[in-house]
Amino acid sequence: MKHFFAFVFMLLVGYSSQAQNTTIPTAEAQIKTAVLAAPAEMREGATVLGYNQKGEVVTLRKGTNELVCLADDPNQPGFSVSCYHRDLEPFMSRGRELRRQGVSANEIFDMREKEAKSGKLNMPKQPTTLFVYSAPDEQVNMRAGEVADGYLRYVVYIPWATSESTGLPLKPDQGSVAMPWIMHPGTHGAHIMINPPRNKAGQ
Repeated sequence: MKHFFAFVFMLLVGYSSQAQNTTIPTAEAQIKTAVLAAPAEMREGATVLGYNQKGEVVTLRKGTNELVCLADDPNQPGFSVSCYHRDLEPFMSRGRELRRQGVSANEIFDMREKEAKSGKLNMPKQPTTLFVYSAPDEQVNMRAGEVADGYLRYVVYIPWATSESTGLPLKPDQGSVAMPWIMHPGTHGAHIMINPPRNKAGQ
């Protein structure tokens, strides 16, 4: 679970690494694996963002529905892709922009909080979903665009929501691993965490 919190936090700050001596998968492979985070019926119409040979985030495919999928960052260990509602894109892209400028994680959170409160940064007016699909490197065949026994988690963004406004706990219930809980309550980044139980193969 600790690794998931770290990944979600990088999404919150819009983490984007600089290019290193890493082979960038083909656009086709990036698209095929990125959409694995999306519900099956929404994969074909999703917009897909991925990486060019410079390690920059670029649009690999324009979509026709409300989902935006982000391909795995080849410069980071492990495999992790995500798909999120298009209304979250201003939030995500702002984070990527600030990260490229070398702004720290805490500063990015504070800056986006201030911008969201002022109206400069548009946050969704309704609950919006993020899907995260991850797996160890040894379970991924990027050449074939295949992932074996990945793990799918869910996040529902509800900016400014609190435990009191939702009835959700502030931390996972130790007795029920799948129970939703709220993270960053009362802020622009407030979101519901949903971590389904892992199956044996995905552990």
